[in-house]
Amino acid sequence: MNASQAERLTAIIEEEILSLRLKPGDKLDETRLAERYGTSRTPVREALRQLSANGLIELRPHRGAVVAKLGIGELIEVLEVMAELEGACGRLAAKACLKSDLETIESALAHCRCYAAVNDVQGYKGANEAFHEAIYGASRNSCLIGLTLGTRKRVAAYRRVQLEHAKRLEVSVADHERIARAIAQGFAEEADRLLQVHILNVGADLRRLFSMVSSLEFARPPAPKEKPGHAGLTGAE
Repeated sequence: MNASQAERLTAIIEEEILSLRLKPGDKLDETRLAERYGTSRTPVREALRQLSANGLIELRPHRGAVVAKLGIGELIEVLEVMAELEGACGRLAAKACLKSDLETIESALAHCRCYAAVNDVQGYKGANEAFHEAIYGASRNSCLIGLTLGTRKRVAAYRRVQLEHAKRLEVSVADHERIARAIAQGFAEEADRLLQVHILNVGADLRRLFSMVSSLEFARPPAPKEKPGHAGLTGAE
């Protein structure tokens, strides 16, 4: 097997998951993926193993693979860990960042402002990730950066959905402004606190979103009962 081929497929499938082209709960069939990407099943299988190790998919014995789907409880737990990690990145960035790091953070923030001003949700998603990654890099701690990126991937799809909520871009930019200012001024504990609150607010928004979806599911009227004399139609489908 060509290792680079498996790595390439891992990156491609990962991006499709994080961009929501492959959604939580979607099935991943090895044969179809191999046909789609013009390769054998072996590198596909290895790519799925790697994605499973990263928590992006679930490998189920005798049933194949599916894109990981977190329940609200597990999602909140991961976001709590994410808050601690991002807070640590902000704290270290405020202590150790270089002038070039601050420029990268400010550039990403400027893009966030521009996309939020025109309510471009898709553009903002990329700018938002660039802003957070700029803070990770500014921490100057490669171990922490790796842990934070790995954890973020598990909840990236849900965070992107959360940004589509009404007025969320406006709130997100205001948070970013305060976080960037704290880092630039060297206020380590404040940067830590602001980032933790920022991420935990994502959890609160998602909890409300899950509640709304659940309410709609329960409020949905039941399917109409089949009228006598039409039973043969369902059996023929």
